[in-house]
Amino acid sequence: MRIDHIEVINLRFEYPPERRFRYAGGICTARLTTLVRVHTDTGHVGTGAVYTHPGLATLVIKGQFEQMLRGRDPRDVETLWREMYLLTRWYGRKGAAHSALGALDTAFWDLRGQALGKPVRELLGGGKPAVPAYASSLLWKDDVAELAQEAERHLARGFRRMKMRLGRGEDYDAAAIQTVRRAIGPDNDFMADGSMRYSVAQARGVAAVLRENRAFWFEEPFEPEDLDSYAALRGTAGVRLAAGENEFGVPGFRELIRTRSVDILQADASRCGGITEAWLSAMAAADAGLAFAPHTWSDAVAVVANAHVLAAVPNGLTVEVDQTGNPFIEDLLTEPLAIRDGMLQLGDRPGLGITLNEKTIDRYRLADPFAIPAGNYSDMVFVDPPVPERKPGPKAARQQDAPCLAEGTI
Repeated sequence: MRIDHIEVINLRFEYPPERRFRYAGGICTARLTTLVRVHTDTGHVGTGAVYTHPGLATLVIKGQFEQMLRGRDPRDVETLWREMYLLTRWYGRKGAAHSALGALDTAFWDLRGQALGKPVRELLGGGKPAVPAYASSLLWKDDVAELAQEAERHLARGFRRMKMRLGRGEDYDAAAIQTVRRAIGPDNDFMADGSMRYSVAQARGVAAVLRENRAFWFEEPFEPEDLDSYAALRGTAGVRLAAGENEFGVPGFRELIRTRSVDILQADASRCGGITEAWLSAMAAADAGLAFAPHTWSDAVAVVANAHVLAAVPNGLTVEVDQTGNPFIEDLLTEPLAIRDGMLQLGDRPGLGITLNEKTIDRYRLADPFAIPAGNYSDMVFVDPPVPERKPGPKAARQQDAPCLAEGTI
């Protein structure tokens, strides 16, 4: 089996105005994600996903990685990971290049599983055909009663855990927490995302309310670089701290472990460097007595990749499933993600065990990953480029009093 060529697919979806949601970063208007398909000379195709700037991912994969990878055996996952890392280390290590590397790594694991006739989770040492999953939504509402209604919908869809967003203010946060707990009852779980908006003192106050309402974890109360605040809060909060969605590679997660900053690591294969790095980070967490709960916000390919890692590690808790009406979660696969009694079903098909829905790809394909319409894309924000300032020439000076100049006349 040899790599023939690599396909990069950038997707964009715009929420209708009535479905846009408000969160700490503003009002989310649209979503982006990037998929890769690694085509081989045997006809096998491996699929991966990367959650970063679409243009940067495309540039790294098509402009540098593809030339190096053509003719190589994709089943040699570890060697190829190392070579891609060395190729981009001088400008990578964290961020878009590292995430792009991870998309190919995930596709290689998919191909290795297909070649061996085994699911990825079994290649990683695990055999569980289903993993716990939680609904990720419960964004800011002007009336917290709407949170109760939404929580009930998640329960009706088969979820037994769900995550809410905080960081709007002391009164709102407390009311939202209490409302969700009442809505889901004593036998289900909720998590709280702090949206990186607290001081240590403020986080302790929120943590007290979370503790009283038996929250499953308290996520990202601080910015990812602020490990001192995490370390100061952990152990005194009375609720487990979770972070890691903004971290890259095993070295980054080792730093979270070394500083004793969190109780739960949230590596994401579509961001942190692929299945390889998510799995190694999860195992490092296990060795340190910490739990693992992968972040996912981008697409169903990333959900499935993270779920295979979760199924294979001894310290896995649950995997995240976006429930904001994102078609890259709901419509991207020919067989949509199935949640039954709180468990995401993985099945026993080889590799990742998924097939992409070509109709969804055709509908949302982004023609130019460097020409992204202005909008708030949740984790990424794009604005229209400014109109270049032009110095008036003789013709412009002569016509400056004209009531209207047609575009392009100067």
